[in-house]
Amino acid sequence: MLIMTKFDDLVEWFANKSNVMVALSGGVDSALVAYAAFKKLGNSAIAVTADYKTLSKEELEAAKQICLEIGMKQILLDYDELQNEDFVKNDSNRCFHCRMELGDHLITLAKEHNVEFIVDGTNLDDLGDYRPGIEALKRNGIKSPLVETHFTKNDVREISKLIGLSVYDKPSNSCLASRIPWGQRVTTEKLTRIELGETIVKQTTNLKQVRVRDLNGIAKIEVDKDKISVFEDGILDEITKKLKLIGFLSVQIDPDGYRPGKINVIAD
Repeated sequence: MLIMTKFDDLVEWFANKSNVMVALSGGVDSALVAYAAFKKLGNSAIAVTADYKTLSKEELEAAKQICLEIGMKQILLDYDELQNEDFVKNDSNRCFHCRMELGDHLITLAKEHNVEFIVDGTNLDDLGDYRPGIEALKRNGIKSPLVETHFTKNDVREISKLIGLSVYDKPSNSCLASRIPWGQRVTTEKLTRIELGETIVKQTTNLKQVRVRDLNGIAKIEVDKDKISVFEDGILDEITKKLKLIGFLSVQIDPDGYRPGKINVIAD
């Protein structure tokens, strides 16, 4: 099968590397990289998941599950991004500051474990978006084997399904701070109600792809456009009551549906 030849190329990318550290987020891209690294290097490949306070518990648990499936050692890197004023002020370079700090922590950890290479799950499709965080990781010398072996997102999902990774169809996610418009400060209060809000919407609707944007206390819910009808028959009223209980002032459904990066604008 031609697509598995591509997977062989990914595995061989790790040849002649004595050891690697995989930045594992809980998504399918870094999961496939971790699987390939472990297949080639065994216990000389280590997964590192950064619990940096804007990562949802759902993503953290997904990362742990991936390592269990692969049989790979995982290190949890615990620090608080909310101590970084460049991040908290939430301008258009928020992701850059986030990834620069992450890179610093990964490099320190790699030195402690005598690891030579740090890799992430960036794929070719990611390069087409506005993602300053990718530039930050490059500056820290972090490699992207999926890019170097020409993997698209579809390639990643197809191969992950074939090899049996449970996250093969997991919706793409991003840190909780991405639900707050640029220019509005990132706070613990906002992150908590965003995470709880998304959990409430998912549990009430059984939808997997959900965003609850926090627009100065207004919850703007985004789901795939063809799923908006799920909020009929009193479901929106039920969700609104629950979201107000956790601190939101009001609730809206975005009629245009979910699209990544939609609120990447400076807000007054």
